[in-house]
Amino acid sequence: MIEQDIIRIVIIDDHQLFREGVKRILAMESGFEVVAEGEDGSVAVELVEEYQPDVILMDINMPQVNGVEATRELIDRYPDVKVLILSIHDDETYVTHVLKTGAAGYLLKEMDADALIQAVKVVGAGGAYIHPKVTHNLINEYRRLAQEDENDETEIGFKEVEYRKPLHILTRRECEVLQLMTDGHSNRMIGEALYISEKTVKNHVSNILQKMNVNDRTQAVVESIKNGWVKVN
Repeated sequence: MIEQDIIRIVIIDDHQLFREGVKRILAMESGFEVVAEGEDGSVAVELVEEYQPDVILMDINMPQVNGVEATRELIDRYPDVKVLILSIHDDETYVTHVLKTGAAGYLLKEMDADALIQAVKVVGAGGAYIHPKVTHNLINEYRRLAQEDENDETEIGFKEVEYRKPLHILTRRECEVLQLMTDGHSNRMIGEALYISEKTVKNHVSNILQKMNVNDRTQAVVESIKNGWVKVN
């Protein structure tokens, strides 16, 4: 039997009840081990040095040193450290600010257990994970900025961006899944929209990432927007 790699996790959040809830969820997975926990970002470096975790689950709002400051310090000292932010804020300004510090993911505290487990697995494997609702908000912000750019270019004329489906690399069904990913839908929601199982959706997403040569859903969406492969409504 092949021994499963264990993802070692540190939880940093100032609410003990929330930490206990997260630990109970993570205990459902045999491949996870919570090795330490802390109630403020001020202990982040100390815990990482002592326990050398694979993933740090980091709250944003903490009384002394917040999650953004703690993440920035961790990344400065340990560039390869993987921080997954836990937050109540779905505003894109929070997300972009945190991602600029080097965090590997952003997860809303309204998540369900499956989302938490999936996020930890993805980040632990070296990928990036952003909550689907947050992804939707980021796309809206991208659209707003793009509209501003178009308005700025009115003096030299407006050039419509051609919408081109990437049928040279993706199947028609994968194009549909990619569009729904861009709209911020979860795998379950995509399955309901296309009348297919969530497992089938996961297979399509995996194929899309492989064919586009990207690491995660967010990169796939961003590249698709840049290439005009999806419509941002």
